[in-house]
Amino acid sequence: MIIGTGIDIVELPRIQKIIERQEHAFVQRVLTVREQEAMPEAPGRRTEYIAGRFAVKEAISKALGTGIGGVVSFHDMEIIPDASGRPIAHITERVLREVTGTSECRCHISLTHSREYAAAQAILEI
Repeated sequence: MIIGTGIDIVELPRIQKIIERQEHAFVQRVLTVREQEAMPEAPGRRTEYIAGRFAVKEAISKALGTGIGGVVSFHDMEIIPDASGRPIAHITERVLREVTGTSECRCHISLTHSREYAAAQAILEI
């Protein structure tokens, strides 16, 4: 049963400006340690990667019905690729139990990039 859907779109130039001003602080706030370790070195790819993770986490928080802030933080979600490169979302058990009442929730995500945007969709299923 689907319990929520979320979508988000992020302007890459906006994320690039944030990175230029405060890359370390922004990356620390948005990405988990494992996500940081997987971040590409090339500057253009870094922006896409950070913006994509930001968009996915915003979409997941919308699917949860909480947004980012009170109940859910950026670090309560982790987006790590599987062996084939497909991004897989992991949400902390604490958040899942608090929001959905179960830790048996599956999160389906889709992520895309263009020259100007990163967009993501999330569907939560129990």
